[in-house]
Amino acid sequence: MVRIRPAGLSDAATIADIQVETWRDTYAGLIPDRTLLGLPRTSHTESWRRVLRDSRDDSITRVAEGPDSRVVGFANAGRARPTNLPHDGEVYTLYVLPDHQGAGHGRRLLGALFSALSAAGRRSALVWVLAENPARFFYEAMGGILIATREEPFHGVVLNECAYGWPDLRRLVETRTQASDRSS
Repeated sequence: MVRIRPAGLSDAATIADIQVETWRDTYAGLIPDRTLLGLPRTSHTESWRRVLRDSRDDSITRVAEGPDSRVVGFANAGRARPTNLPHDGEVYTLYVLPDHQGAGHGRRLLGALFSALSAAGRRSALVWVLAENPARFFYEAMGGILIATREEPFHGVVLNECAYGWPDLRRLVETRTQASDRSS
């Protein structure tokens, strides 16, 4: 059984480790090797400490714990960054350790973010994902609709990204809650 909970300051190093390991596994061949090999766990830990310590009311970070209470994934969301898209919420990150993918952790994390975004008054949400990242199929399976593409410069290369959107979080959360109630 997986447990989703709010991230605390003590989770910063684990979140950084998951981010680095997942990036190296997922983005190999998509992002320059020198970038992946040079990912500094220390500065990622400090960045996550700042996010968790200075978190605004509209910033949401959740972690997924496996049956042994070990954190195996995390996700972060909040107010949508400026784009020409009408969505007011954004999933910034969602990473699950490679050995734990496919076990429902990502689905539960995304659902928790959607619930928290909706409770915070966000009506809709989007996520940007690398076009060549197989995780894009996860977002499609979670009901995300392809709404935009863009090119983004990143460490000397140009990456193609896709945005997936969910236009009605309230209805999505209600539908998922009803489905969960029926299966209980």
